[in-house]
Amino acid sequence: MSNYTKIIKNGLWNNNQALVALLGLCPLLAVTNNIVNAVGLGLATTFVLIASNVTVSIFRHQISKEVRIPIFVLLIASFVTIVELLMRSYFYDLYLILGIFVPLIVTNCAILGRVEAFASKNTWGKSALDGLMMGIGFSIVLIVLGAMRELIGSGTLFEQSALLLGDLGNTLSVTIFENYQGTLLAILPPGAFIGLGFIVAIKNKYDLRGRKS
Repeated sequence: MSNYTKIIKNGLWNNNQALVALLGLCPLLAVTNNIVNAVGLGLATTFVLIASNVTVSIFRHQISKEVRIPIFVLLIASFVTIVELLMRSYFYDLYLILGIFVPLIVTNCAILGRVEAFASKNTWGKSALDGLMMGIGFSIVLIVLGAMRELIGSGTLFEQSALLLGDLGNTLSVTIFENYQGTLLAILPPGAFIGLGFIVAIKNKYDLRGRKS
């Protein structure tokens, strides 16, 4: 298996930061009450992961070991600020919904962990791929959990897509269950914990079956 293939598999499955390391759970559980919120946060996190990984990898030989963590945090905070300003300019309504969880990307241990464990030791190309795959893997968990909670909680999918896609988004909203009263538990925080537990259990069962075969 090539290094690049291993990076892809680790990001999407073997070392998925949300399912294996269980990092970044605060925003993951808080904003995934529908698909649109999940996509918005997933895109923001992926951008910060890629940008932070590439920057740290390029300057890894110039960063002193004694001050590397504060510098890493400063770099991550800078890219998060860029994301926040872009969202406020072009996706303001979505930014209002995500609220404090956009700035809190700075404290996402998954990002700092990848910068410290991978980007500071590898070339910028591998670091960019690692950031992309880790971001996609994290986003997939966000979207799957958001879809589960939106479907069970409201009986819809892709509701409020206009927040991301404008008028085009209005055509994507799908009502799965007509006259559905909704399940409040799915939308509340306990529903997020239960949904994530099911996703982790499915992954673990699949991995266990793969080891036995």
